[in-house]
Amino acid sequence: MRIGVVSDTHNNLKNVAKIVELFNEVGVDRVIHTGDITQAKTLDVFAQLNAPLYGVFGNNDQERHSLEHAASAHNFEFQDPPFELTWHGRRIVVVHDPLELERVLADHHALALHGHTHLYRLEQTAEQLIFNPGECAGHMTGYNAIGVVDLDNLQTELLRF
Repeated sequence: MRIGVVSDTHNNLKNVAKIVELFNEVGVDRVIHTGDITQAKTLDVFAQLNAPLYGVFGNNDQERHSLEHAASAHNFEFQDPPFELTWHGRRIVVVHDPLELERVLADHHALALHGHTHLYRLEQTAEQLIFNPGECAGHMTGYNAIGVVDLDNLQTELLRF
């Protein structure tokens, strides 16, 4: 199972359209947003994904009512962090701020995802992967990135645009 990972889209609709296109091209099975969507119209663009969208709310997701309404309308599953998932036999924890990992990350988590910093992070041991694909709301072509995690082998791929 391959999952797309995106963070901190901050209502950059042009980039979100490109993100949707990239995830659809590589054929991810599911997508996780690690927070800071900002506005509901961003979720409307994500509705063009060929995969279900899951995620957490971030510190800039202050229009909660409209975000929750849009998520529900598109059958997306969003909640406050931490978001615990078990997919493909692997335990996953999703937060927005990496500081949240200090209180929730456990040995049984094979994958931990976060955003907030806009910085790429890849820390891997034999048993666990911590990943943030980094910036994707910027305006400089080639510096934006999203990620794909293969849950079979916990390998990552960075997609720059």
